[in-house]
Amino acid sequence: MRVLVVDNDIVHARTMGEGLSRLGYQCSIVGSGTEGARKIEQEAFDVVVTDLMMNDIGGLEILSRAKQASPETEVIVVTGHGTVPSAVAAMQQGAFTYLQKPLDLSHLRTAVDRASEGVRLKRQNLELHQRLDEKFGFEGVVGSSPQMIGLIERLKRIAPTDATLLIQGETGTGKELVAQAVHQNSPRKNKTFVALNCAALSENILESELFGHVRGAFTDASSDRVGKFEYANGGTLFLDEVGDMPMATQIKLLRVLESGEITRVGSNTPVRVNVRILSATNRNLEDAITAGAFRSDLYHRLKVVTIAIPSLRERSADIPLLIEHFIRLFAKRHGKSIKGMSLPARMKLAAFAWPGNVRQLRNVIESMVVVDCDETLDVDDLPIELDPAGATGTALAGEPGGTAGLPGLAGMVGRPLEEIERLFIAETLKVTGGNREQASEMLGIGERTLYRKIKEFQLS
Repeated sequence: MRVLVVDNDIVHARTMGEGLSRLGYQCSIVGSGTEGARKIEQEAFDVVVTDLMMNDIGGLEILSRAKQASPETEVIVVTGHGTVPSAVAAMQQGAFTYLQKPLDLSHLRTAVDRASEGVRLKRQNLELHQRLDEKFGFEGVVGSSPQMIGLIERLKRIAPTDATLLIQGETGTGKELVAQAVHQNSPRKNKTFVALNCAALSENILESELFGHVRGAFTDASSDRVGKFEYANGGTLFLDEVGDMPMATQIKLLRVLESGEITRVGSNTPVRVNVRILSATNRNLEDAITAGAFRSDLYHRLKVVTIAIPSLRERSADIPLLIEHFIRLFAKRHGKSIKGMSLPARMKLAAFAWPGNVRQLRNVIESMVVVDCDETLDVDDLPIELDPAGATGTALAGEPGGTAGLPGLAGMVGRPLEEIERLFIAETLKVTGGNREQASEMLGIGERTLYRKIKEFQLS
């Protein structure tokens, strides 16, 4: 841990530095705010200890510069009795704490220890998230199942290219999220990403949205308007539900893909555009071609590369990871403290068919976070479609809202504890797709204990 000590009184600064050096800290000592600011620009520090009142650059400026250089750096402000209100102001601006003069060396050591521990925890948390992103995600595409690992690896190969991409998948599987991930990991990431739902607009409005129009092109065209192609020039255009695009618009889109030029509605002047096209559909376009609803030549231009996103029921092993991801996301968004989710609630989520896929799971978790009042998401927080029994937890297996293979609470009364334990371990392994590490975390037992139980109960 590197510590910078800034104080006009160089003797006082050296005393502080020597006291911290004995504890193993690597200390740099300067005798003015100007020197301190220069040091912060030139070197990286984990903790900065600065006097508040100095002749040149004051402690608040040192605090500001340290945070600008590295938000993780913790700043401890040293102040005299008469400047405590200013020290409180420093705390409001992000200081870790303030210490009053005359300084007690033991108090300084304790404060620096606490500050450095906070820095370590921040770094560990950042490293953990980086490892999780590397293992489980690709710019927000979350999953650890074999299907998603394969998909993410394929996306990593596709993203750096400029090839058109057709994304196939059911409604709610995250097609736009995948498109955004491809854009964010492409050479175009610093340019615009534009999404347009082709099924939500009539033919005339869709053409205007795509290609723009000139004043007077139609009744309501009171001024020139730039379309999505021009707006996304240099970037990426995502056409969602492209299978629902009208035939006349398909012809014009094909012409743009072939020529790299668009013509605004009502104009004869072509405009050159450089846009990468990503498209998505939940329809079978080959069937649409056979039915005469989609052009074969456009289909082949859009599907230079094709990926298929599996439905959530096909990758149920990802449900525990998605649950944790959405709990963190919505707890932060709604300012709620959520410690976790109960095993019965997890089992209900794992047993549900999820016709709306990841979008439906996301909405369910957000609903649970919003209505929760005890910091643990449980069956009483489930929306009615997942717990028709009234969130009592008494629905039996096979009934609506019940968990496959798991009797309700009423059905467990009077049964041997060993049998109930075996049942819960077996169902938890199903929920996690056989992932023993996740199962042991959910059950609140060590992995060795879980291995022993698996062997004892002869679970595969």
